[in-house]
Amino acid sequence: MRKVFIFLLLAATSQVIAQTPLYMPLGFKKAYDRQTRSYSGAPGSKYWQNKAGYDIQVNFDPATNQVAGTETIQYTNNSPDTLYSVNFKLFPNLFQKGAVRNMPVSADDLIEGVVIKNMKINGKDHPVMTPTKGTNMPVNIPALYPGQSLKFDLDFSYILNENTHIRAGSIDTGAYFIAYFFPRIAVYDDINGWDMINYMGMLEFYNDFSDFRVAITVPGAYQVWATGDLKNTSEVYADKYVQRITAAEKSNDIIAVIDTSDIRAGNISPKRNTNTWRFEATNVPDFAFALSNHYCWNATSVQVDDQTKRRTRVDVAFNPNHADFFDVVRYARITVDKMSHHFPKWPFPYNHETVFDGLDQMEYPMMVNDNPLSDKAQAIELTDHEVFHTMFPFYMGTNETLYAWMDEGWATIGEWIISPCIDSTIIDDYGMAPYNYVAGKAADLPIITPSNQLTEAYVTNSYPKPALGYLYVKDMLGDSLFLKALHYYIEQWHGKHPQPYDFFNCMNTGAGRNMNWFWKSWFFDNGYPDLAIGKVLQKGKQGVVEIISKGTKPVPVDVTVLLEDNSTLKLHRSVACWEKGNKTVSLTFSSPKKVKKVTLGSTWVADINKADNVYELK
Repeated sequence: MRKVFIFLLLAATSQVIAQTPLYMPLGFKKAYDRQTRSYSGAPGSKYWQNKAGYDIQVNFDPATNQVAGTETIQYTNNSPDTLYSVNFKLFPNLFQKGAVRNMPVSADDLIEGVVIKNMKINGKDHPVMTPTKGTNMPVNIPALYPGQSLKFDLDFSYILNENTHIRAGSIDTGAYFIAYFFPRIAVYDDINGWDMINYMGMLEFYNDFSDFRVAITVPGAYQVWATGDLKNTSEVYADKYVQRITAAEKSNDIIAVIDTSDIRAGNISPKRNTNTWRFEATNVPDFAFALSNHYCWNATSVQVDDQTKRRTRVDVAFNPNHADFFDVVRYARITVDKMSHHFPKWPFPYNHETVFDGLDQMEYPMMVNDNPLSDKAQAIELTDHEVFHTMFPFYMGTNETLYAWMDEGWATIGEWIISPCIDSTIIDDYGMAPYNYVAGKAADLPIITPSNQLTEAYVTNSYPKPALGYLYVKDMLGDSLFLKALHYYIEQWHGKHPQPYDFFNCMNTGAGRNMNWFWKSWFFDNGYPDLAIGKVLQKGKQGVVEIISKGTKPVPVDVTVLLEDNSTLKLHRSVACWEKGNKTVSLTFSSPKKVKKVTLGSTWVADINKADNVYELK
């Protein structure tokens, strides 16, 4: 999710991070002792994770905004523990009357909560207390031993929010984005056991990788876009639209699958009271869908894997009154291309990516819910940020609830790198001003602080600070070695649940270099970045610029030397220049021309005080 920076007038406190290399809380240490994780960064020899398969039939009625359905869940306990209860997540209970929230909700959207009926476990009736308060619903079960499975059957229903669009809900009369709609089994992992953190609106999600078969029934005039592959295309589209979809899957060109003339003609789907759209997705952490009776659909595709020649279809479903969305399909296509071949240079993992014209800035597996924007640069930055989330958290399975920086930081650096590939005039400095403002203040807590313990520092800790950390390591290692280390992390953990130490250890192993000095300073320690120009000397052709580190956070050194003829020299040192704990570094240069002025700093070098970053020679 791409956050607008809002600074809350709230006090924030934190325990001081112990001054030992990569301090590790006991819960993490036990996982390493039990060999579910390893210090090489790879999953341990005894790593495990549980798995669920969801078979869902869901109906949406736009006249009443009711979401109602049935589901069967096959849940397998791969842990070494015997489970006597299962925790269900009911995320729509964010809108429940009396729920604890940290985001405002319109009174018109308050509901009684998700209604659960007819629950059965292994075919036997199992009454549950409804409505559950909050988004957790623990359910007692017969003993589920390691290696065994249970089958849950249940009916569910709730009223979709219409006036308060928090990641999902009504968009306009005839367009809806529906997410978090089905009761799901929470993550049970080797670090914390059951995920019992209540969803209150700000924090994002942590879900197990699951298999989905979802049948979505909507009124006949509506089309549906969703996570997963549509399995009954010819049943829900007239032949010419099937042909257009097929053509888009093979073409680099942008194809209008549905345009305004098609909408006016009204012969897109069979003219029945309702149509049912059947989607399947394998090994993904979530499922979302969207529908509209008046949206256009542009599509194209891109070859994402040069070895297998696999292509990803890129879709944009949009209100034709929103002019920017005619260009969003190109932005999204370039993003998928650059992710596959440039950064992180890993084949896009899914068969399609759909950007839906909505009222938020939020990502889902194979889906994006993005608001329209009149500013071109903002539209590009939003599109590539949300599409980049495909890798982090969805392909990588990180815990967004506790460690938002493990996905938002990557989406931010992805945005910084890819936006200029779409439009070379863009200098994307998203998040830099807020971090330069808050750095060193009481609210500026270490990145490693769990996200659910943050208030004012949530945005800067989740977005720009970790992105800078990744960018500085990329600069220090060089692109080739950085990608080697990053690919080692992706290879080890995609489809699993990496935690912070798995990332740090993988990067060290993949690079063949112990970078704990940097991880500790940037992610664990308090402090702030503050560089200054100490002195500038020039004797004949030889010159030297002394840089002083007044702060405690290591940042790269970028110096621009302006010469008497107004030409410039660019001098650079990576963060490695501070590895030994030194407080000064000297940059040398050679020029027969005299120096007029020296300027310190660049777009992505954080610095809380830039007043001492200019040195003019008299």
